[in-house]
Amino acid sequence: MDEILEILENDAKISLEKLAEITGYSEREIENYIKKKEDERVILGYKAIIDWEKQGKEDVYAIIDVKVGLNRETGYNNIAKRIARFSEVHSVRLVSGDYDLQIVVKGKNMKEVAFFVAEKISTLPEVRDTNTHFVLRTYKEEGVLLFEDEEDRRLAVAP
Repeated sequence: MDEILEILENDAKISLEKLAEITGYSEREIENYIKKKEDERVILGYKAIIDWEKQGKEDVYAIIDVKVGLNRETGYNNIAKRIARFSEVHSVRLVSGDYDLQIVVKGKNMKEVAFFVAEKISTLPEVRDTNTHFVLRTYKEEGVLLFEDEEDRRLAVAP
């Protein structure tokens, strides 16, 4: 029944009727399965992917790489959970490479994001270094293209 989860991940608005048609399970079986997965916190929510640029909203997103210093009392999970509680934070991931955590934050402007990094992230005792990348444009979000293919308007040249 994992097939149901894969379908929902790509289209959370799909009807039970259509799911039943695709998978061969009854609508009742699918409904019970989805409810069970919601109760188990396997399905954590349903989200629309919005192209805010087209909507005219000009929030600023930044990706912040964070290097942390660990001690006996504090591990990656504790630091990540503390950072995740800030309202500006959209995602926190433990990553490999030169930095330990990758944070995606949202603010009204670059200054707001910079203050967030300077006042809330950099001041945490375990934080050793940060590297901030401002997102200039997003082309694909959660597997969805945020652009439409444009017609090639170049003149055809024949040899």
